[in-house]
Amino acid sequence: MLERERIIEIVVAVSSVLLMIGVMIGIGTNYVGENGYLTEEGGTMLVGSIIGFIVLLTLVGVGLAFALNDPEAGLEDAEGQTA
Repeated sequence: MLERERIIEIVVAVSSVLLMIGVMIGIGTNYVGENGYLTEEGGTMLVGSIIGFIVLLTLVGVGLAFALNDPEAGLEDAEGQTA
């Protein structure tokens, strides 16, 4: 059986990816031109969503690092200082 921390990481990662796929599908359906291709505004929105995804995953990674940090793992000493 997987550890609790690993399950949390998997759920958060899969949720983030599904959110990104949903945003990309939304952009693709709302910013399609007459010829079936993505419009210039849609391309800009797509690039912005990719940048947002990178920022989101960075924040999620930092948040998980703090939330799942186990003081007994030897990463900090008794006073809370990093080893």
